[in-house]
Amino acid sequence: MAKYQNDSMLDAAFDWVKAKVTKVCVCSTQPTTYAEAISTYRLATSAFTSTDMTIANGDTNGRKVTYAAKSGLSIVAAGTARHIAWVGSTGSTLLVVTTCTSVALTTGNTVNVPVVDQEIADAA
Repeated sequence: MAKYQNDSMLDAAFDWVKAKVTKVCVCSTQPTTYAEAISTYRLATSAFTSTDMTIANGDTNGRKVTYAAKSGLSIVAAGTARHIAWVGSTGSTLLVVTTCTSVALTTGNTVNVPVVDQEIADAA
């Protein structure tokens, strides 16, 4: 028997993130809490809103959200960037974390965040 799920079900997960996201943070270590993303491991931060996200068909199947690139983020702490986190200030929520290419950052310089896709596959 074939399996099916409506795209709206998958979109609802991404819509939840879109409704809450307020910042993107470049972090030295994988944050597991909002506080770690915006303070403990934060190397750089930028405002981020729902208009910086696009929902579409997945590359293989299912659905995906594309997080827009951000450039010129001021580096506020020296360290090696290893993760990118999207957070929402309402309810102090850690929304999404992904890895990034490791790069050494120096305070006072800037860093760019690349386009990032996140996918949810169709039922298998």
